[in-house]
Amino acid sequence: MQPLTLTLKGFRGIRDGLGRDTLTLDFERLADGAQLIAIAGANGRGKTTVMDNMHPYLTMPSRAAVAGPGGFSYYDHVCLPESEKDLTWAHEGRSYRSQVVVRLNGRRKTEAFLFVLAEHGAWVPVVLADGTVSDGKVDTYARCVEALCGPADTFFTSVFSAQGKRQLSTYRNAEIKTLLADLLGQEEIRVIGQKAGETARLLKAGLVAIRHESLGLDAEHNRLAADRLRLDGAAGRVEPAVAALRAAQLALEVGQSRHITLVAERDQSKATEARRAQLHAERQLLLARGTEATQALQGREQGERARLQGLEQRIAQRRAQANARWQGLQQSRRQCLATLALSGVVGRAVTRQPLATRLQALRSGQVAVCRQQVQRLAHCQAAEKLAEQKLQGIDREAGKAALRAEELAHRFGLTREVPCTGTDLQGQCKLLGDAREAQSLIPSANGQIAALARDKAQVQDELAAIRQQRDALQGAPQALRLAERREEAARERASRFALLAAKAAEMAQAESTLARVDRELAALDLTAAGADCPETPDERAERQRIAAAGLELSEERKLHDQRLQEGLGRIDALLAALPAPFDDRRLLAAAQAVADARQAVAAADRAHLAAARDAQALDALSQQIQSLAQRRVQVDARVAHVEAELGGWNLFARCMSNDGLIALAIDDAGPTLSGLANDLLLACYGPRFTVSIHTLVETGKGEQREGFDIVVHDGESGESKSVGLMSGGERVWISCRSRHEIHYAENPDMPSPRSGRRPRPCNCAAGACEAMRHNTSGFGTMSPDARGGKSLSLMSGGERTFIDACLTRAVALYLAQNTGRRFDTLFSDEADGPLDPEHKRMFMAMKREVLQLGGYRQEFFITQTPHLATMADAIIDLDAMQVDALRDVALVAEEARM
Repeated sequence: MQPLTLTLKGFRGIRDGLGRDTLTLDFERLADGAQLIAIAGANGRGKTTVMDNMHPYLTMPSRAAVAGPGGFSYYDHVCLPESEKDLTWAHEGRSYRSQVVVRLNGRRKTEAFLFVLAEHGAWVPVVLADGTVSDGKVDTYARCVEALCGPADTFFTSVFSAQGKRQLSTYRNAEIKTLLADLLGQEEIRVIGQKAGETARLLKAGLVAIRHESLGLDAEHNRLAADRLRLDGAAGRVEPAVAALRAAQLALEVGQSRHITLVAERDQSKATEARRAQLHAERQLLLARGTEATQALQGREQGERARLQGLEQRIAQRRAQANARWQGLQQSRRQCLATLALSGVVGRAVTRQPLATRLQALRSGQVAVCRQQVQRLAHCQAAEKLAEQKLQGIDREAGKAALRAEELAHRFGLTREVPCTGTDLQGQCKLLGDAREAQSLIPSANGQIAALARDKAQVQDELAAIRQQRDALQGAPQALRLAERREEAARERASRFALLAAKAAEMAQAESTLARVDRELAALDLTAAGADCPETPDERAERQRIAAAGLELSEERKLHDQRLQEGLGRIDALLAALPAPFDDRRLLAAAQAVADARQAVAAADRAHLAAARDAQALDALSQQIQSLAQRRVQVDARVAHVEAELGGWNLFARCMSNDGLIALAIDDAGPTLSGLANDLLLACYGPRFTVSIHTLVETGKGEQREGFDIVVHDGESGESKSVGLMSGGERVWISCRSRHEIHYAENPDMPSPRSGRRPRPCNCAAGACEAMRHNTSGFGTMSPDARGGKSLSLMSGGERTFIDACLTRAVALYLAQNTGRRFDTLFSDEADGPLDPEHKRMFMAMKREVLQLGGYRQEFFITQTPHLATMADAIIDLDAMQVDALRDVALVAEEARM
């Protein structure tokens, strides 16, 4: 993939950096056949925005939050209602055009089109072999680009080194093997493994269903066994049920005969019962009449008692009214005496009230005077603080003026020391001119100091006067508090005298009321208000009439009771002469016995039917249990078959996964990757570094498990350490190489434990492979006996960045030479940041070596180091473009003014 032209419209990075909405770059013209092309410019000029759009993928890798779908959105990086990216690029001898349109006006929408240049010179939509057409949808565009250029992860890991990219040393085992599998063309094996895993998942789901069916059969078998246990002995219960039914039917017949006999006896006693009923009716009528007469007498007696009670109430009411009148007069007399007891205090208050009022007014005037003094004290304190602040400001200004005058005097004194004084050069000497200027400024500085001294003296005089006034008013707050307390006491005294003086009229009223009450008490008869007040003649006469009526009613009640008893005695004698009545309880008992017998017959019949049904159900359960046992055997056989198939598919899926055939393929590619690594490191950096990747790591128990780590051997120190422990510059260096190769650090005298092949001899620096001599754990795996080995994750920052850059370029080199997927252009964004000046130059040499070994056409890179930019074959200067844009804006403005 080689970018030809790029047009960006509406991107924030371009607008903020270059001040323009549209930028068009013709890389064929700007590069002009150069191999190393530097994109230069100041920080924030838009360099990264340009490089992030020099590829056809729908992402800006340095702006993506996470890798994969959903990690990036164009909406955050465009500013126009309709923004556009137009990239023309070449790949495998054909020209393509990517158009991405991002709309923000209204509903957000992104459209992406991919065209290919046809033979007749027109751009037509790309059509894949499976019929997929680039129709403007984002997903079809992404599938077309991936079909042409490969997965985006592989592209941005090997070919495109974005700013802030994830380092290979941080890749997990599954991620790095996925990357290497794509490099080796193992995607078909991975698809087969995924299909095998899906088959195993479906088999597992089916096995769960069959096991659920087996559990259902177990539950059904338990239920049938419980039912069979409940019906055990059902055949033997049929004969006893038949015998019980016959006995119940015989008891029913006997009860029915007894009931018929008692019904005949009841019919014969009906005439006697009619006479008995008549006598009972007469007796009830007599009792009713007696009750009515008794109730009438009781009503008359109750009326007489009500008359007596009314008389008693009238007498009590008359006595209570007299007593209440006497109590009221006594209460009024006591109140009048209590009021008159204060006559002396009220008279004194009437006399002293005017004096108390005048004293209160005097105290209020004193409080007002004290408050004015307190306000004047507050004003003096505020003025004092303001004067002190003015003095501090004058002192600061005086200090600055003194320093200024001293500086001017010093500068003027230099006129005697300047050697060019009196020569022809004195008119051109800046130091002498500065000294003469200081001479003219000295009078003004001295005048400023004198003015500040006069201001300070004036402010000090004002401050002294203010402090004298403040000292004179220091006692004002205490005097105010004392005056307020005296005013409050005078106010309370005047209020108390006013309240007492208001009671003078009340005293006169109490004297007149007392005289009136005494007269009424003298006229009131004390005997009429007491409890022993005698009855009046009318009351005595009424009491006698009530007593006579009561005696008359008593005589009438005795006569009525005698007549009632005589009538009841006659009727009871006639009832006693009649025969005994028929006992209906015997008939009811016989009827209940018949009903019980019928229920016993029904219960016996139901028991017989239940016994017969249980016997039939027992036979049916036996047949169901036999059928269920046959189904159980079939289900167990299906479970065993599915479990056997599931084991095979799980094994097949693991063999087709990263830890199976793909891992063996990665081991087989080791010698080629190792040779590329050694050639690149030796040619660019010398024999110092060699790299090995560990795909098996040792656990805490000493066992081997699948993993991933990158270990670098340092030929100068004779030690090996992880890229995680290397400095940033060394890590950048190694990453650039190792993205082109991956070192195969197996024992040269021992075949790979996975592939069984013997690797070709390694060209590592002296001692590198010797450090791996005991490595027999697989591809790039260092055994516990390896001497001096350190993991990439344990190296310092600069070394780790250096190594990571080498790894990046090694992957790209292997991709170009061994997989058939070739890219003509490499990209890197500020990858040299952690390197020192010497390694920066070696970094550029490494870039040229990568281009030569990989057969690449060119590399675009961004650097903040001007020396590295000058070492490039061509430079795309964005600063110059900004100057041109500003010049164009100025010309347009000038034309508009004209």
